[in-house]
Formats: sequence, structure tokens, C-alpha cells
Amino acid sequence: MTNLRPFVTRMAGMAALLASVAGCTVGPNYAKPTLATPPAYAEAQGPAAPAGDLAQWWTQFNDPLLNDLIRRALADNPDLKTSGLRVKQAREQEIVTGAAELPTLSASANAINLRTNGASNSIIPSSLNTYSAGFDASWEPDLFGGTRRAIEGARADTQADLWEHRDGQVSLIAEVARDYLTLRALQARIAIDRTELDKQRGQFTLIAARRKVGFVTSLDVNQQSQAVSNAIAQIPELEAQAKAQAHAIAILLGLAPAALDGTLVATSAPIVVPPPLPAGLPSELLDRRPDVREAERKLASATAQIGVQTANLYPKINLMALGAFAGPSVGGLFSSNNLSGIGIGMFSLPIFNGGKTRAEIRNADYGAKAADLAYQSAFLKALRDVEDALALIRADQTRRTALAQAVDSSKQSLAIAQDQYATGFVTYINVLQAENAVQSNQDMLIQAEAKNLTDLVALYKALGGGWS
Repeated sequence: MTNLRPFVTRMAGMAALLASVAGCTVGPNYAKPTLATPPAYAEAQGPAAPAGDLAQWWTQFNDPLLNDLIRRALADNPDLKTSGLRVKQAREQEIVTGAAELPTLSASANAINLRTNGASNSIIPSSLNTYSAGFDASWEPDLFGGTRRAIEGARADTQADLWEHRDGQVSLIAEVARDYLTLRALQARIAIDRTELDKQRGQFTLIAARRKVGFVTSLDVNQQSQAVSNAIAQIPELEAQAKAQAHAIAILLGLAPAALDGTLVATSAPIVVPPPLPAGLPSELLDRRPDVREAERKLASATAQIGVQTANLYPKINLMALGAFAGPSVGGLFSSNNLSGIGIGMFSLPIFNGGKTRAEIRNADYGAKAADLAYQSAFLKALRDVEDALALIRADQTRRTALAQAVDSSKQSLAIAQDQYATGFVTYINVLQAENAVQSNQDMLIQAEAKNLTDLVALYKALGGGWS
């Protein structure tokens, strides 16, 4: 074939015809399901209102160190970096999938030099040069939308990976905050125990001096010695727990376990329990919770796969074109006299494959139904997480109030016991019991305040806070 113009004209006409046919897209068109949502949270206090600003909820604790730790974790956590790479991979896969909808074109060039040892009178030249340059193109028109459905699925997969990454952010922030607040509570408990130990040692010195002059018995001295030993014994376990929390925070920041030991030192500034931000409406979880959004995108991807498999029931057409210039010299290579080409059109229609295609369609349909159930389940779990957190916070507030009253009452009882012991109305064991009650109630109050803080963290995680 010495001229490609008629062939190109015919191929262009066929391509235009196929493009007009290619408006047909098989498989179901995806529509986001409508889920039934309650009008308000059953455990919420007060009227339902839109949720507060949850993008940086941890800043309400007014702790610069906590803010810095979360910033560093978001930048350096290895697991979060890994999920970020998965998003990038998914975006590249979108390009790979979309390329199937477009024609492919490639070019090639060759130079051949042939030499022979023939006789001088031979009709075969002793040296022959041949040069060629050409191209080949191929295209499979997406007649029934199988590729378009694959592109839909790839886009949904990318969005699902993005929401998985955001869910990782939400979980990471909550974990750093929970570990940090638990560490601060442990440090506060250690401070109280050390203060108590110093006081008990001072008491022991005083009682031992009074024993020498006969004001108290050896029983009082032994009882106070036991109180000192008990105070000493409580501190190492709390210190070990505090180190474990510091190690956990360091790992979340992508550091060696002991890397933050000099940073996470005890501080006398207490973390005040802030009032919780409004939980908002249950329907807001459909947009706020990254894991719910991820499940919805996976449903969209699974729905697109039905169309991908359904397209395999229908005919396919492949178009190919090859053209080449060939000649004995480079200078005149691209002359029209050196041009040759060929066009190929191939038509295929599936007839029998043992039910494979139908089975793959049913398999994709089951996958979409499973993804739909997973979406519903993710939303129900989100509702439960919020309701549980709200119930715990309300219980925490009641418990904190009762323990604060218990601390005040136990301090008053200690003062009374000390006065009665000084006047001889009670034995020293009464004083020790009153002191133990004060320390125990203070310790329980700190733990209750810490639990209130960590339950607030759980609420903000349940609401999907931590991304913008």
C-alpha cells in the first residue's frame, strides 16, 4: 500500500461511528444510599445542635506541648506516611486505568548495512544499506463502557484510600492525646505519692522523737514505719507506667522509645477538663467520620465493578494501523514513494467460556451488596461510638463531683483525727486510717479526671474530629 490517505480517512470515519456508539455504558449507575439517621443522640444532654469545630479539638486543652506532639506525629508517624503513599499509588493507578480508553501510538526506526563477498560481476551488490522509520497505533473503543466503569472504580478507590488516610489521622491524634493525658495523670499521682511519702517520713521523725521522751508507744512508731514503707512501695509501679506512656508517645512520633524522656517531664500545671464541644446531629457522621466515608467510596467502587464485568458480555473491536518509510538512504527516506502501510480491524464476540463471565458478574454483584452492608455497619458503629462516649462523659462528671466531695470530707476527718490523737481520745491508727482515706480519695479523683479527659478524646474521635 503506497498511500495511507484513503486508509486514514476510512479509519477516522469508523472511529467517529464507534465514538457515537460508545455512549452506551452497561452496569448500574451508582447513587449514594440513603441511610436512616436518628434525629438526635439519646445520650446527649440538651437540645440537638450542629457539632462544634472539631478540626483541631485538642487545642481546647491549652497545652502547647500536646499541640506540638500532635503536629510532629502527623508529620513523622510511619504508619500515616504509609497510608499517604497508598493514596499516591491509587492516583497513579487511576492514570493506568484511564489509559485503556485512549489509543496507543509507538514509533520505531532501523538501519541495516549488508556486505557480501560476491564476485565483481555478480548482480547482487557487495554492499547494501536500508533505512526505515515507522509507527504503529492501536485502539480498542470502549463501546459498552467497561473501561469507563473501571475508571469510575479507580477514582472511587483513590477516594477510599484518601479517607482511610484521614481516618489514620483521626486515630493517630486521638492516640497521642490519650497517651499524653494518661501520662500527665500518672505524673500527678506520682507527685501526690511523693508528697505523701515526705509527709510520712516527717511524721516518723516526729513520732520517733516523742517515743524517746515517752509520749507515745513503740506501737505508734511501728505503725508510722509501716506507713512510710507503704508510701515508698506505691511509687515505682506508677513510674514504670509513666515511662511506658512516654515510650508509646515516642513511637507514635516515629522516634526511639526513650527519645522523649527529657521532653515529657512532670509539670505542676494541671490539665483542666474543658466543657465538651457540641456533639451535633447523628446525620453529620455521614460526612464527618472518615471510616464511614471510606466505606461509602468502597461501595461506589464495588458497584462500578459490576459494569466492568457486564461489558465482557458484549462485542469488542480492535483497530490497528501500521505505517513505515523504507529506502536506501536517509536523505530521501520520507519521500511518499517510500511509504507503505496497513490497517487492521478485528471484531470479537464472546460465545462460550463455561459461564465464567456470568459468574464474574454475579461475583461483582455480591461484592457490591457486601460493600453496602459494610457501609451500613460503619455508620451504626459510628453511632454507637458517639453514644458510648457521651454516656461515659456524663458518668465521669457525676463521679468527679462525688470524689471531689469525698476528698474534702476525708481532709476534714483527718483534721479531726489529728486533734483527737493530740488530746489522747483516739489511737494513732485512727490518724493513719484518715490519712490513707485522703490519699486514696485524691488518687481516685485524679484518675477520674484523667478518665474524663480520655473519654472526651474518645468522643472527638467518635465524631470524626481531627481533619479539615
